[in-house]
Amino acid sequence: MALDSESRWRLVRMKRAKGDQEKANAEPVIRKATEVDLNSMVEIYNYYIQNSVVTFDLDSMALQDWADKYKWISELGLPFIVAESASGQIIGFAYVAPWRQKAAFKRTVEDSIYLRPAAIGKRVGTKLLEVLLAEAKAAGVKEVVAVISDKGAEASIALHERFGFKHQGHLGKVGFKFGRWLGTVLMQKSL
Repeated sequence: MALDSESRWRLVRMKRAKGDQEKANAEPVIRKATEVDLNSMVEIYNYYIQNSVVTFDLDSMALQDWADKYKWISELGLPFIVAESASGQIIGFAYVAPWRQKAAFKRTVEDSIYLRPAAIGKRVGTKLLEVLLAEAKAAGVKEVVAVISDKGAEASIALHERFGFKHQGHLGKVGFKFGRWLGTVLMQKSL
């Protein structure tokens, strides 16, 4: 049975739509961050500076700020990773950085995870944290600390709880942003 022209094009459009949907539902690739990814990180992070209290930074960060941070973390041999969509867009990133600068804290780090708003609720943060913890352990990290805003970051707290982070404390009114005082929840996981 031969198809007329309109039926053929309808089939082509349906196959394309199915392919686009499969691409949209594809698992993101979690990989080591590169300098090429820095622009995307700046864009993602600055969104949170301007629109949320999940970071206590007040001023947008420049590309050079992230280049310096990336270089410092990489030179320490600590993981800095990204989540890349099937279309090649960076939809999230995560890294660990030294908890404190004193030598005795050498094996203790703080984790950070940021996602594009469109990636929230799609388990991208879960995938990033899973890989981040495995790579941190391979790098010799013994303790991971999460410092999470006590307002507006409930999903981050729940994510860390699912990975076995334990609540270690709460610091009230330690930051002031958008005209209100904010605290932090401290969580910790041994690797």
